[in-house]
Amino acid sequence: MSVRENFSPAGVQIYRQSQAARLLAFWRGLFNRELLSYLGPGFLVTLGFIDPGNWATNMAGGSQFQYDLLWVITASTLMLILLQQMAARLGAVTGLSLASNIRTRFSPAAAGFLGITITLACIATDLAEYLGGALGLELLFGVPRWLGAVITGVVVNVLVYREQYRRLEHILLAFLQVVAVIYLVELIIVRPDWIAVWPHAFMVHVDQKSLFLAMGMLGAVVMPHNLYLHSNVIRAREWGTGQHRRRLLRFASIDTVMAMLTGWLINSSMIIVAATVFYPHGIVVQTISQAALSLRPLVGNVAGVLFAAALLACGWGSSLTSSLSKAGIIMGYLGRPEDERGLWLRGILILSGAVVVAAIALAPDPFALLIWSQVVLSIQLPFTMVPLIVLTRDPAVMGEFASGKWEFALAVLTATVVVGLNVLLLYWSIL
Repeated sequence: MSVRENFSPAGVQIYRQSQAARLLAFWRGLFNRELLSYLGPGFLVTLGFIDPGNWATNMAGGSQFQYDLLWVITASTLMLILLQQMAARLGAVTGLSLASNIRTRFSPAAAGFLGITITLACIATDLAEYLGGALGLELLFGVPRWLGAVITGVVVNVLVYREQYRRLEHILLAFLQVVAVIYLVELIIVRPDWIAVWPHAFMVHVDQKSLFLAMGMLGAVVMPHNLYLHSNVIRAREWGTGQHRRRLLRFASIDTVMAMLTGWLINSSMIIVAATVFYPHGIVVQTISQAALSLRPLVGNVAGVLFAAALLACGWGSSLTSSLSKAGIIMGYLGRPEDERGLWLRGILILSGAVVVAAIALAPDPFALLIWSQVVLSIQLPFTMVPLIVLTRDPAVMGEFASGKWEFALAVLTATVVVGLNVLLLYWSIL
């Protein structure tokens, strides 16, 4: 029986007002000031994986396989929500980053091995981030690539060492907003066939030809250094005890889910734009410059400028998150305060940046370098996931906040899938 049949017109109006009041109260309760104060770390991580490596793998995948690899972004995002939430909880409960927990809880040999692998992954990440900033400057202003990489490194180091974290967080969120708005405009311009798009976001399809790019996409989304970063930046917040801590951890989970879904939308948009613009014309994107230049005659000059501006924002923003993560990883594995900014640490970061700039200047194929850097991340990922799963499952580390049976089972399943894909990639590469 309808509302109109039970109440008079005045009663119906009162009923509607009460429903609207309940809905408003719900949203006010969800987005209260306390929750808003805990938003940020998840979006910081999101910018970390909306990086030039994503651009390369997404553009290549969309132009070569149309929408077939959209499911990789969906699956990777679900994995990411689970793992980032676990990393955030580890940092909040223990007050230590993932790096510090590994150093404390694992044997020196195991911790040393894991520290070396994640450091190499960080260098691979820097290659993609610096190269993205350099290519953005090259496309917009004609700056030589090597000089653009140097400018990116200088900007990143100045921001990391001269700004407080909270101010950095706002800068990084601004970068993310720029990228999101630009890709929304791109989607409006290219007008994809949405009926053809949506099924591919959930239908699993991979073969020997597409597996390499699929693994690159996985590494570009579930980036191991971001798990370290999330555990580090969130540990400094006030978490309290008991029910208060549980409520704040729920806020952190909301932050993670909202941020990762934002990343899913942006990454999916990249593939959809590439599939819509390039695939029907038989254009397989093999360089970032080609992607930007090809957009101009197909969808207008404005799209080419937007592409370059978004690439620059991604390159600089993700370079900042990479540098923050690398500094915390180095300090955590060495047993020093993660927020320390000593001269010797600055020297290490500058030296690694110089190595990255040299690699970019000498690389014969920057686009291939971008894709390979992301595959390296997917290969390292199990060496970050397994320690995280072990630590968050251990009541001696997490107390009452240790992973339950369902979370542990999902995490093990995720690790098994990633390891299996790596083994399959190795097997098919040998054949």
